[in-house]
Amino acid sequence: MKKYLLLCAGLLLTTLSFSLSAQDFLKGKILYFEKGCSISERSGSGFSFSLLGGLTSNSSLSLLTVERAIEQAADDDDIAMIFIRPDMVSVDMTAAEELRETLARFQKKGKPVICYGTDFDNGSYYLGSVGDRVFMHPGSDGFLTGLSSTQPYFKDLLDSLGIEMQLIRHGSYKSAGEPYIRSEMSPENREQYEVLLNSIWTPMVEAMAASRNIPADSLRSWIDGLALSTSQTWLDRGLVDGLKYRDEMEQYLCHLFGTKNPDKLKKVSLSDYCKSVKDKGSDRIAVLYAEGEIARGGSEIAGERFAREIAKVRADSTVKAVVFRVNSPGGEVVAADMIRREIELLRKVKPVVASYGAYAASGGYLISAGADRIFVDNSTLTGSIGVFGQFLIYGPALKKVLHINLYSVGTNAHSDVGSGLRRFNEQEESWYQDNIDGIYETFVRVVSEGRGMTRDEVDAIAQGRVWSGSDAMRIGLADEKGTLMDAVRYTAAKVGLKKYKISAYPSKKSMLESLLLREDKSDVPLVRIREILPEGFSVVAKMPYMTIQY
Repeated sequence: MKKYLLLCAGLLLTTLSFSLSAQDFLKGKILYFEKGCSISERSGSGFSFSLLGGLTSNSSLSLLTVERAIEQAADDDDIAMIFIRPDMVSVDMTAAEELRETLARFQKKGKPVICYGTDFDNGSYYLGSVGDRVFMHPGSDGFLTGLSSTQPYFKDLLDSLGIEMQLIRHGSYKSAGEPYIRSEMSPENREQYEVLLNSIWTPMVEAMAASRNIPADSLRSWIDGLALSTSQTWLDRGLVDGLKYRDEMEQYLCHLFGTKNPDKLKKVSLSDYCKSVKDKGSDRIAVLYAEGEIARGGSEIAGERFAREIAKVRADSTVKAVVFRVNSPGGEVVAADMIRREIELLRKVKPVVASYGAYAASGGYLISAGADRIFVDNSTLTGSIGVFGQFLIYGPALKKVLHINLYSVGTNAHSDVGSGLRRFNEQEESWYQDNIDGIYETFVRVVSEGRGMTRDEVDAIAQGRVWSGSDAMRIGLADEKGTLMDAVRYTAAKVGLKKYKISAYPSKKSMLESLLLREDKSDVPLVRIREILPEGFSVVAKMPYMTIQY
């Protein structure tokens, strides 16, 4: 351990041409992130198709497994260092944040992380800047530009087609349906995105600057002044430690291990090393993944089906506690409430700790607001406590574009409400707004009870507004910044487990099942009616089903 600490100090304080004494040479293997490494919430495999490349296979490693592998490597005497090319790693912003923190913990064990990039940008440099040494290809460019969000607005297009979207919502910041009813961004939406983006970007800038030992204000100034472009400008300003071609980078690694022959370097890929991660103990911590849009059917988070999975976990006596990993932008109200109820029942039997990925918004927040503790990342999109319903009014377009005239006959005054042939009238809109308002109040109550806040305290930070994870902690919507493994460790300690297995739920479908098996639609309402038409013709039609979404 002492030799590793000496090496890290040497890497940080000496020039690139330093020489190591024999006792300081690294011994062991290089754990490297292979080119094209893909890291996602859950591991998987599949195929992609392009006109030039044809059908190609692709696979990904789960973020949890990668975090566990790096933490294991930190204590593995057989692993000497990590080498990563961050611009060759496929990972989203929130996973990059967790990965960066995990690499920093690896370094604290006295083992170096060396990074090499050819095309640094916001995300790849944020990840790579954690390295003890960061190198760049001499002929490459790098672009740090800051974060932006571009949203298309469709009202003018819909107007030209004679189509209208009717939006009924509670929450002035609830902007999911806004692009269909406006031609430009609302002041409220602009405000929330400006605050959100800056709240995510500021910690990123501060982390990059701190890793490179430069003032954050200087880095901001260089970004605003477009002072970073060629590799030389990056070197001149201290963002990288040197410019090296691939063969020079290989020789540098050889130098660290006291050899001149690259074939003497011992290496192990991240994907291979992940296979060595092993559980200990018989008791289990369940990691329950809620990933994707919440829906009644046809989704990874389908209401009744997902609720049944939670019930299985609740009944399993070998599962001592649950980490509820949420990575969802929300979805359908009834489906979300089914899941929320099962989580409530689960908490009566065993602890539930929430860990948020890229999203825990709207229904994604509702289903987890009652957890015993909530872990977030700075970049997690959190909250969006609001409700909306939107309806496509296409009847006038059929008349305008296709010259089709439609006439409805019904048994009651509002039989055709929500059919899409006409707008809601004033009475119908008021009726539906009352429904939306009632659901909003339920949402606020759930958050109030789960977070120990008053109704008015929740309402003040709700109204459909999206917050960053760091702001969510500040306003009481989350408890602690931490990775998925942080949440697992906290949960295990909560139930007194030092040795345990980690099991993922629900079981992930294989690629063959996804391709060949019919998606479970059992939760989708399929109420049908038969209309008797003149001349004896008949048609079966699905009844209008109006969904409300968080």
